[in-house]
Amino acid sequence: MQAAKATTNPVEIPSGGVLLNGDLQVPSGAQGVVLFAHGSGSSRLSPRNRFVAGVINRSGLGTLLFDLLTREEEEIDVRTRQLRFDIDMLARRLTDAAKWTFEQDETRGMSVGLFGASTGAAAALMAAAELGSRISAVVSRGGRPDLAGDTLAEVTAPTLLIVGGLDDVVIGVNEQAFRQLHCEKELKIIPGATHLFEEPGKLEAVADIAAEWFRRHLD
Repeated sequence: MQAAKATTNPVEIPSGGVLLNGDLQVPSGAQGVVLFAHGSGSSRLSPRNRFVAGVINRSGLGTLLFDLLTREEEEIDVRTRQLRFDIDMLARRLTDAAKWTFEQDETRGMSVGLFGASTGAAAALMAAAELGSRISAVVSRGGRPDLAGDTLAEVTAPTLLIVGGLDDVVIGVNEQAFRQLHCEKELKIIPGATHLFEEPGKLEAVADIAAEWFRRHLD
């Protein structure tokens, strides 16, 4: 299904006394919306996540890309590299963003999915465990789901883990996390892809697989 091009709406999401900048796109007729949790040292402007979001939009679903850190926090993180690994804080902010989405006129009543990359995957899984049945699906791209720890066993949303076939270390931690998940689940390995899926056609494969997973569970 080819959806009409969605208009990007800048938004501000309150979380724990700060405002997080985001970009919300909701195609006409969308039944669901996918929230993106970016990876280590990245932001809502991540070209890889924006590419995947575009494919999801064209499939007829909405997307919300937002910054997990404020501008001031990003400046601190560039120096210390600590906040990007504060998974508890990132998960709280993603949970707050999901709750914000539940209440907005454009997205109220829609099914909600979470897409996490790198450390953002752990935040997405922890948020999914916290929100339970209010989250309809989770996708991890090159993620570190192992950083979600014991909360993996509490995730009920159908979960897809996507890993590059040449990303040996991350394959191992994803296989470990996969065994701890007790929900509907799938582990998809993209042959010939490294951690960032930079090889020709590999990110396109990720986007198509993720969009299909979300269409199946959010529509």
